[in-house]
Amino acid sequence: MVTFASALTGPVPASPVPAHWAQPDGRITLRTLILIRWVAVLGQLAAVTFVNLGLGFPLPLGPVLAAISASALLNVVAMTQRGGRLRLADRDAALYLSYDMLQLTLLLYLTGGLSNPFAILLLAPMTVGAAILSRYSTVLLTGLNLICLTALALWHFPLPWEEPVRSMAPLYAFGVWLSLTVSSVFIAGYVFRVAAEARRFADALAASQVALAREQRLGALGALAAAAAHELGSPLGTIAVVAKELARDLPPDSPYGEDVELLQSQVMRCREILADLARKPEADGGDPFERLPLTTLIEAAAAPHRLGHIDFAVEPHPVGEAEEPFLRRSPEIIHGIGNFIQNAHQFARHKVTVAAAWDGRGVTITVMDDGPGFPPHLLGRIGEPYLSVRGERSGPKGQTGGGHMGLGIFIAQTLLEKTGATVRYTNNPPDGTPPADQAAGGHSNQGGTGARISVRWKTINAKK
Repeated sequence: MVTFASALTGPVPASPVPAHWAQPDGRITLRTLILIRWVAVLGQLAAVTFVNLGLGFPLPLGPVLAAISASALLNVVAMTQRGGRLRLADRDAALYLSYDMLQLTLLLYLTGGLSNPFAILLLAPMTVGAAILSRYSTVLLTGLNLICLTALALWHFPLPWEEPVRSMAPLYAFGVWLSLTVSSVFIAGYVFRVAAEARRFADALAASQVALAREQRLGALGALAAAAAHELGSPLGTIAVVAKELARDLPPDSPYGEDVELLQSQVMRCREILADLARKPEADGGDPFERLPLTTLIEAAAAPHRLGHIDFAVEPHPVGEAEEPFLRRSPEIIHGIGNFIQNAHQFARHKVTVAAAWDGRGVTITVMDDGPGFPPHLLGRIGEPYLSVRGERSGPKGQTGGGHMGLGIFIAQTLLEKTGATVRYTNNPPDGTPPADQAAGGHSNQGGTGARISVRWKTINAKK
């Protein structure tokens, strides 16, 4: 659908502009911009009425009211488009805000330029744009704002006053222009950065929810398979009994003998399939309240990600005489630990080790590989969304695993933190500190012999 802003500008020829300018799914609805503009129109009318009638200051009422009426007319026309519910593309939103900036510039030009106390409002459209527009559009809108400020500093009507007012001193006028210019650049950059960071985290959290939903569906599918295997066992047993009796009652030369043998063989095949379904790891963990021993839980999380050419070992490290705890086989834990183990397999040279330590109060799972380790300068940022270390952390034979968005570790950490865990990222110390010492709290950020990810739960429920 062609928006009103597109109609104002006419056909836009093909040009090397970002593709997101034409995307119909923008970050703001037309209704929001319409509401903001109605507030601006009412505020402008109130200011003009107070200055002209209340204070008695002379104003060029014709041009001023014409500029305000143009905004009101544009709003009325925009409201005819689906009642303003249309989501604006990036380009259309930029055009709407550009109009607001130009309209306010015209009003300030007619009423004193930068000496008008309301000149600060020229930063408002740019601030809104920085929060919702792309980087490209924000830069263009900020540039337009600087042009408007410069034009108002050089050309404007006198400030409305009861008697003629001398123009601002050139140095003071330059100071006002400079302050507004610096403010516009700073506010645009600051608001854009904060808004972009908020959008990135929102997208990453949405990806975490998708991953969790997938794990929950897999768990539910396993439970369904186990239930189906159990329910089908009874009728299948009846069929087997009937087939056996038929085989016993048929004479040796009966033409139906082969058919009965085929029926018995297929019944046995069905029994094997159902038994296999009942034994699958997904079925074992289908019940979200089922609890498994810690080492068994690690094996279940690692099963889909193990590679044949990489050795994998789970090493228990109990502290004292503490019994091995049982943990709930939740989708969050399975996906989170499984992701860390998968990541370790992708970068390991020969072996991946998972150390499981417990002391009666807490549990620590440490995933270690013998690969190149995490880049030291990124250790403090690992776990942030869209941060991928694959370009710097080469895997076997120099493979970097390009094309990854850097969401895997963030999703795993987010899901594990929902269960009450804390996650730490370090590199294996060169002195070979044993896993039990690492689990107890010792760690090193110095690098060298592989990456190490520690997941710790401070409190556990060891009841079976």
